[in-house]
Amino acid sequence: MNRIVLLLLLLSGANLCAQGPNLTKDIEAVESKVIEWRRDIHKNPELSNREFKTAEKIEKHLRALGMEVQTGIAHTGVVGILKGDTDGKVVALRADIDALPVTERNDLPFKSQVKTTFLGEEVGVMHACGHDTHTAILMGVAEVLSKNTSQIKGTVKFIFQPAEEGAPPGEKGGASLMVEEGVLENPKVDAIFGLHINSQTPINTIRYKPGGSMASAQRFVIDVKGKQTHGSQPWGGVDPILISAKIVDGLQTIISREAELTNEAAVITVGKITSGVRYNIIPESAQMIGTVRTLDYDMQKEINERMQEMVPTIAKAYGGEATIDIQTTTAITYNDEALTQLMVPSLEKAAGKENVSIHKAITGAEDFSYFQQKVPGLYFFLGGMTPGTQEAYPHHTPDFIIDEDGMLLGVKAMTQLTLDYLNM
Repeated sequence: MNRIVLLLLLLSGANLCAQGPNLTKDIEAVESKVIEWRRDIHKNPELSNREFKTAEKIEKHLRALGMEVQTGIAHTGVVGILKGDTDGKVVALRADIDALPVTERNDLPFKSQVKTTFLGEEVGVMHACGHDTHTAILMGVAEVLSKNTSQIKGTVKFIFQPAEEGAPPGEKGGASLMVEEGVLENPKVDAIFGLHINSQTPINTIRYKPGGSMASAQRFVIDVKGKQTHGSQPWGGVDPILISAKIVDGLQTIISREAELTNEAAVITVGKITSGVRYNIIPESAQMIGTVRTLDYDMQKEINERMQEMVPTIAKAYGGEATIDIQTTTAITYNDEALTQLMVPSLEKAAGKENVSIHKAITGAEDFSYFQQKVPGLYFFLGGMTPGTQEAYPHHTPDFIIDEDGMLLGVKAMTQLTLDYLNM
């Protein structure tokens, strides 16, 4: 939708759709199902582009609701189309469905015991980022809205997206591939909404931010070439491990001494270093893999340029060689300001005004951003932490856990956003 039109709607004081007794009853009735679905998905997680059983579960559910269903989008993506009793706009709702190569440590009756091979290594598989809750919540919204088509003025497109955590090397996937394959067309989407549960935000609360909400993510690979020699005679070679250490140190000065952090936050992290085979051999090469997170594209450009300059220069100073390749994996998650302002009353209606607040931008990344590059979108955070918790474990960790009592608000909020938007 055109931003000017959105602002006019806002200024005109468009009425929000009230949840009638039947709708409220249907939302409350679906909670137990949402929890059951979430537990089953949690117990049976699947990695990016391999979400076959998860996709089958979603497809079966949407077909049982009488929806038009599309499968195989971006490999394992599933889309359901629900038409209201009257014509109108098209709104999309998105949930991500993939898990992570993390071995779960939680002692839950539905704990994941799944193991698989990832990048040549045997790993555990776990929904360590809450995508199981996102999927179950959207399945619940689909059930509620399918029973209340009389309140839908237009069409709802349910997008269950694979590979949000990134496609395996050599493969395409995720939101960008779904967009490429036309997920926002036929029917053409006017706006899109999405949520992310957060283990460090109390349940029954919602956080959002207009504009840049989450960072762009880039993946970089640095290959260092030295000269192999005996570990007792370092003067006989060129140590790529030493060079790697100097490069890591140098990269951090880009953030600590060159990036204007009062403008926006930025991060450079080296997450993996591979080199050598034996304790007494200085190896010939080393490889580093890491990520760059930025919330401003001008800053991203400057940081990338400095990385390209610094890496080969440092290596040369110590007698070696190094190359760096930087690839963007996720754009900035940007909440359309007009759409956000228009829909905040819906979030407040679902959660209570006192439970909705603005958060600061974060350096985590989300490929929901690729949908937002094509249509206005709003992405918000849903509380998943039990109030009073002493230690809330971060996402992507073996101890990550959420309080299922917070999931019903996700169903309420997504339902409210949908009906309000379509009835404006």
